[in-house]
Amino acid sequence: MNSMIITLIISVIFGILAGWLVNYLGDVLPLTRRFSEPVCLQCGTAFKWNDYLLFRRCSNGHSRNVRAWIVQALILAASVYIGINPPAKLGYALGLILIVYFGVVFVIDLEHRLILHPTSVFGALFGLLAGSVSHGVESTLLGGFAGLAIMLAVYYFGVLFSKLRNRRLAALGHEPDDEEALGAGDVILATILGFILGWPFIWFGLLMGILLGGIVSVFVVLWVVVRSGYKQNALMMFIPYGPYFITSAFLIMYFPRFVAMLIPG
Repeated sequence: MNSMIITLIISVIFGILAGWLVNYLGDVLPLTRRFSEPVCLQCGTAFKWNDYLLFRRCSNGHSRNVRAWIVQALILAASVYIGINPPAKLGYALGLILIVYFGVVFVIDLEHRLILHPTSVFGALFGLLAGSVSHGVESTLLGGFAGLAIMLAVYYFGVLFSKLRNRRLAALGHEPDDEEALGAGDVILATILGFILGWPFIWFGLLMGILLGGIVSVFVVLWVVVRSGYKQNALMMFIPYGPYFITSAFLIMYFPRFVAMLIPG
């Protein structure tokens, strides 16, 4: 009983710290690409550190966005969960670092449609470490190669789709916006997730991520159509796929029994 209480206390403390870190990096990296002073996302006013960490309003009275509270709660819950059920071989410490990486990539790609070089460099190095510890060097390298090859094929298909989309926009009288269905960052992310998941789980991770993204896309398009009426360009929307790949990898790493039920055979 005492060990369980100690585990809960440790996981709560580190969960709070991890949530702060994800929120901080999600706020500053898209703006400065480095560790910098956090600012209000509404007016650009620099936060005092105690106000920022305690989720207080900025000096101009703007409240923190809802994302900060959601991230803090989810990371704390994840920390407690892996404290009680640490992932096999990775353990609590490496498991929490991986959750922080997942959280930062998820937040930045969802809000800015960016997969940044600093997170990619860290992800590649940590992915090699985590993958080697979790399932061995050979599986790690094979998974990375498979993730790269699979997503490169999808990427070039996306390039073709983008060209067709731009022609369609021009036919409708809209300026082509050069949006990409998938960016180079998604290819890098797939390689990193290949390191983390290893072979053969990377193919299932990417497939599940694409299916999740497709399902959400259907609901997003329906919502847009219902809200603004049917418009042909409503069907020409792009969504960031990074969050769905991250969600898929998270489920495989931390809920393997649930995922095992989904894999045939």
